[in-house]
Amino acid sequence: MSMARKLNVAIVGATGVVGSIMRRLIAEERGNWGEVRLIASARSAGKVLSVGDERIEVQAISPEAFDGIDIAHFDLPDDVSAEWVPVAAAKGVVVIDKSAHYRMDPDVPLVCREANPEAAAVRPKGIIANANCTTLALIPSLAALNAEFGLVSMSVASYQAASGSGKEGLEALYAQIQKLAGADKIGTELGDVRAVLGEDFNTPFGAPLALNVVPKVGGWKEDGWTSEELKVRNESRKILGLPDLKVASTCVRVPVAVGHSQVVHATFEREVTVADAHRVLAAADGVDLVDDPANMVFPMPIDSVGKGGTQIGRVRQSIDFPNSLEFFVVADNLMKGAALNSIETADLVRRELEAA
Repeated sequence: MSMARKLNVAIVGATGVVGSIMRRLIAEERGNWGEVRLIASARSAGKVLSVGDERIEVQAISPEAFDGIDIAHFDLPDDVSAEWVPVAAAKGVVVIDKSAHYRMDPDVPLVCREANPEAAAVRPKGIIANANCTTLALIPSLAALNAEFGLVSMSVASYQAASGSGKEGLEALYAQIQKLAGADKIGTELGDVRAVLGEDFNTPFGAPLALNVVPKVGGWKEDGWTSEELKVRNESRKILGLPDLKVASTCVRVPVAVGHSQVVHATFEREVTVADAHRVLAAADGVDLVDDPANMVFPMPIDSVGKGGTQIGRVRQSIDFPNSLEFFVVADNLMKGAALNSIETADLVRRELEAA
């Protein structure tokens, strides 16, 4: 491939919440790309959206929409990606897909720049998968700690923002907050929140989220696990190259707009102290060490919004478990958990193709 020209890039699903962040991030590195093409469903065709100072008309998804495109970012539901990703790949497009459909396909690399950037170059189907937002919040710190101490097992409890359910999730949370704020009084009796909100406010979380937490993220799977919990296990194993990693995960939706938080208990092959962990994490790519609890400095989702790094704090050496650490991880689920990781993966591919 001659690199006399700059590569052309498409954002598929350009009108969504993540799509809007993708447009901003591509605008920030606009000089690296030739054409920027915006693609969405037929109902969004004709809309004009901004990419930096440019105004670009959205095209309806079709085989022809991928003509001349080198790299395409897909942010579509699983079933829609399953239909259209092969169409784009058949035209020679390198597809970076954010859906869950291809993540565990052995012929599709699952890439996080901080852990396995080399995997992006091995793509027999022309497809690269972007991991789940919960997994991607964990990986930068886990990759660094694993390289130093050898990760054996981890137990994770997540506190996931409403925006993990997209625009519908954000709008539902805001609507619930507004209705509850307008109520005369919410007492302590069981069911008060349900009584104020009514059944109309159970979607998309299955229960009210405002003034509540919902211990279910994703669909139900065998033996009481959810799809999100299994993603944390299976995707972490694949990205870190640790097929025998022992993982337990419980995923919970909380009334936060943006920013997934996770409590991690991690056990390692070798002894690790807090000072050791701080040294490794402070130097780790994609990790911001935020750990001064005496001065109330620790990661919180409100401080993660718009940031590309993952914030790590509350690092403690386990009292009762040898070679183990406890820590708290926070990341903007729309940034590192989706848009930014896709951008970083595309940059790996772009540099590879430009050097060819």
